[in-house]
Amino acid sequence: MTLQLASRCNAFIMALLVASGSVSAKDTGIAYVSSEKDNALTMVDVKTLNVVGTLSTCKRPRHLQFMPGGQLLMVACGDSNRADLIDVATRKSVGTIPLGNDPEAFDLSPDGKTIYVSNEDEGTLNIIDVASKKKLKSVPVGQEPEGVKVSPDGRRVYVSSEVANMVHVIDAAGASVVKNIAVGKRPRRFALSADGAELWVTNELGASVSIVSTGSLAVTQTITFELKGMRADDITPVGITLSRDGKTMFVALGRANHVAFVDVASRKVAALVLVGKRAWNVALNRDGSRLFVVNGLSDDMTVVDVREARPIKTIPVGRVPYAAVIDD
Repeated sequence: MTLQLASRCNAFIMALLVASGSVSAKDTGIAYVSSEKDNALTMVDVKTLNVVGTLSTCKRPRHLQFMPGGQLLMVACGDSNRADLIDVATRKSVGTIPLGNDPEAFDLSPDGKTIYVSNEDEGTLNIIDVASKKKLKSVPVGQEPEGVKVSPDGRRVYVSSEVANMVHVIDAAGASVVKNIAVGKRPRRFALSADGAELWVTNELGASVSIVSTGSLAVTQTITFELKGMRADDITPVGITLSRDGKTMFVALGRANHVAFVDVASRKVAALVLVGKRAWNVALNRDGSRLFVVNGLSDDMTVVDVREARPIKTIPVGRVPYAAVIDD
């Protein structure tokens, strides 16, 4: 790419980012699902639940998230060591951002100007400026960092370490670890409660979720999952998301091939829904009526009716699907 062309691409990206501060999402009615083995995103119409196409992207796409405003979709690619930026209107890549070695998961600052990304091989949280595409700082954390969650006010970043069995609390302004919180075995992903007072952490090898107070920065409760006829070793929670009304946490139970509906108030499992093999990550549509469950070993996505707590369709979405985001 020539310097002139690169400059034009960067100018286009920045124009979209500036516009995203005041323009709402495109509302394409599409679920985008990353496929680690196909180096592509599968597009699913969220109304008809049919596959409507695929988008080629960088190597081993995993975590993905819309930039503020919804005009750009950012895809972290583990084997390309970068993010692909896709314009959802044209469905084309408009640029890339270096993320460091083996990027896994990421989150954005509330203004969308800063990327916080976990780098498994480096054992760090890399902090990257979107406009310049430059790494601002690298914060050492535990081995094999995974989940990343920025607090709603942007002042803290939470990072899970699979090997250390900890959640690292990072001060965003100082780019330094202010506390390490011991949680369950092999912590993976996060979800905040509706009021922001609790951080829920899935423990893949602990068959559990740790609930952390964001005030005291201590674990206040652990919820352990059980399924009749299934060993604890086969219950491997990873993906988690909160219902639109804030009353239910949806937890993908990995090799248990189920999703748990956990009542936030009572801490009890209200329902278990059978889905595909290795339920890995979960996403909700806008009104919260449907849960999209990405199944990594059956190469498909199960759509669940939330009110009735039952699966309504299984959709093939490429080899080793990782995560989904929904623009509806």
